[in-house]
Amino acid sequence: MNVTYALINRIEIPAFEKLSLSATSLRDRDVLSKSDPMVVIYSKGRDGSLQELARTEVVLNSLNPKWITKYTIAYHFETVQNLVFRVCDVDTQFHNQDVKMIKLEEQHFLGEASCTLAEIVTKSNKSLTLDLIRGEQSSGPAQTQNSGKLTVCAEESVASKTTVELRLRCSELVSKDLFSKSDPFLVISKFTESGMVVPICKTEVIKDDHNPNWKPVSVNIEQVGSKDSPLTIECYDFNTNGKHDLIGKVQKSLADLEMLHSAGSAANLFIPAAVGPNSQNKVLKSQLFVDIFFEKTQHTFLDYLACGYELNFMVAIDFTASNGNPRLPDSLHYIDPSGRPNAYQKAILEVGEVLHFYDKDQHYPAWGFGARPIDGPVSHCFNLNGSSDYCEVQGIQGIMTAYMSALFNVSLAGPTIFGPVITSAADIANKSLMKGERKYFTLLIITDGVITDLQETMDALVHAADLPLSILIVGVGGADYKEMEILDADKERLESTRGRVAVRDIVQFVPFRDVQSGDASVLQSLLAELPSQFLEYMRLKRIQPTL
Repeated sequence: MNVTYALINRIEIPAFEKLSLSATSLRDRDVLSKSDPMVVIYSKGRDGSLQELARTEVVLNSLNPKWITKYTIAYHFETVQNLVFRVCDVDTQFHNQDVKMIKLEEQHFLGEASCTLAEIVTKSNKSLTLDLIRGEQSSGPAQTQNSGKLTVCAEESVASKTTVELRLRCSELVSKDLFSKSDPFLVISKFTESGMVVPICKTEVIKDDHNPNWKPVSVNIEQVGSKDSPLTIECYDFNTNGKHDLIGKVQKSLADLEMLHSAGSAANLFIPAAVGPNSQNKVLKSQLFVDIFFEKTQHTFLDYLACGYELNFMVAIDFTASNGNPRLPDSLHYIDPSGRPNAYQKAILEVGEVLHFYDKDQHYPAWGFGARPIDGPVSHCFNLNGSSDYCEVQGIQGIMTAYMSALFNVSLAGPTIFGPVITSAADIANKSLMKGERKYFTLLIITDGVITDLQETMDALVHAADLPLSILIVGVGGADYKEMEILDADKERLESTRGRVAVRDIVQFVPFRDVQSGDASVLQSLLAELPSQFLEYMRLKRIQPTL
């Protein structure tokens, strides 16, 4: 049995936000009294569809209500969480009904407001005031006058900061390799209400060891539900092709693991039985031990945002000739007249859509590499905007415009070299650090090929690991990306020419071969790592979230 996992050093613990709502200057729809308002909260999908999340209570006779009901929502950094708030005046005959039973179409519509969850949590006070507008549901055109304002406040749940630190080890693991010992790692997963198994954290890979002792991992109690919620802990043998062999598994709750730790006992791993009425799990001699079980409260990514920290976006685009002639439809750089984005555009839009909320000035350094600018030699780091003095562009659309302009002002060449763009990004991060700025940088490299300066790139990455910088590499096209897996450093830390080992892993790589299919899940899994890498840097440098 094997399974394909995108190997991630740490899976960021999601924060849980409690949303509080209040309004001012609502419209008065009642004749003899003031309106009796209620808010309905929706999530808005990419296709514009609305899914109801919650309803507040009805506040009687008020145009400036403060609702007591709070709605708890899991904050996911890697996705854009669009929220819609609709305020309605509930008719008197429905006041004694459960709010869930109230028919919304029979109530008076007072106004609507929308925002993203990221817009709320990135405010210093985590509070956002929105104009209530009357759109399609009103009898006239959309208006903002006399419709009032809605204020949404977010408060991070204390429980979302409570984690359990686990240090796990195994004994007598079976070998899955023919001529060597296994390279084991653990994946801890939870069960959703629908029965799906969702990974929440994993250990590092330990090479050639049947009695591995992994570094500590953290599990958030609110994320899994409670200490009694069932978890599955799977032990895999790492394979470079991403198809990892299952060695064995156990199913325990956090409470069960705490008991194992207290008693100094172990749990036997098992192999799940094949489907059948009389089938039974195969119990193994291999055992799982809990050497450390420790509950603690720690600072979260949102704590740092509240103190003014930013994520600053940078991008570097591969202009090597292997992408194909941009004027031909089979090129990865082809600009489709229909407006359908190519592989590079899709990656920029998907990543930029998430990151732009966390960058205050929206000025993004943007480079190209592997091309020959007009009347010049091949450059492995040139400013995408065509300037010789500065590299920044304004907004995500500025990146897109500069990219399309560059396609017609450079000649695609080669080879594929990463070192110079990583060094340029590291220089910007270092200058910001020296100024004492509260910034963390993310460099997105989009490439179609295998790099030719592997050791030079590794040297640059080892240096950059000391800086407030993460690097996302998206591979487009059909190239062999084995060297990218080396840079990803999931199996072992990068080492420089001088023998220095990177203090942390700052690279995440995904091959995005089907980028034009519209599936954003691959990039979302890539982005999900950023808060973890941000926190790892802050804890490494012992930086506290202070105002």
